Amino acid sequence: IGVHPTNWLSIESGFSLYRMSGMNVIDLPFETRDPLMGPFFSIMVPLQLVLEAQAGNVTLRAKGGGFGYYNFDTRINYGNMDRAMREYYELEVVNSDLKYDNKIGWGYLVGGEIIFYFADKFGINFEVNYLAGGSDLNYRGNITGGGSNDPVETRYVEYKDARLDFTGWEITIGVLFDTKR
Repeated sequence: IGVHPTNWLSIESGFSLYRMSGMNVIDLPFETRDPLMGPFFSIMVPLQLVLEAQAGNVTLRAKGGGFGYYNFDTRINYGNMDRAMREYYELEVVNSDLKYDNKIGWGYLVGGEIIFYFADKFGINFEVNYLAGGSDLNYRGNITGGGSNDPVETRYVEYKDARLDFTGWEITIGVLFDTKR
């Protein structure tokens, strides 16, 4: 969906539904390369400025702007979370029971697209975008853990600065019909 004030400039939006198998969380006191949230679904809505150039049957498009998203059916990956906490707290066994805030997130995106037209009303596009965004999680809850020589304890933890890291590459291949070139 877009507004095209000129042949080479447009403002576009739309939406995408993603199935995220897992995403990392940043701004925790510990680091892990493993996803701490997921699986879940995400609806992402971009708003972007598009610059376009055409040469014969090929169209090149440069894009940039912002996006908002909301996740649903979101889950904590407790296996990865417990392993990360076990290492951080130097315990042999950890079992966490955390709550989090599922808030609307936002970020920016930049990318490009190339479209090959095979007929006036048919084309194939290849698009790559880099997305950088996040949303506050505010983890809080209890962890229970101990070691072979230590008693098992339960303690309350709170990570107010924890953020879902909605950063990565989006690669799209599509078919265009009735492109109105």
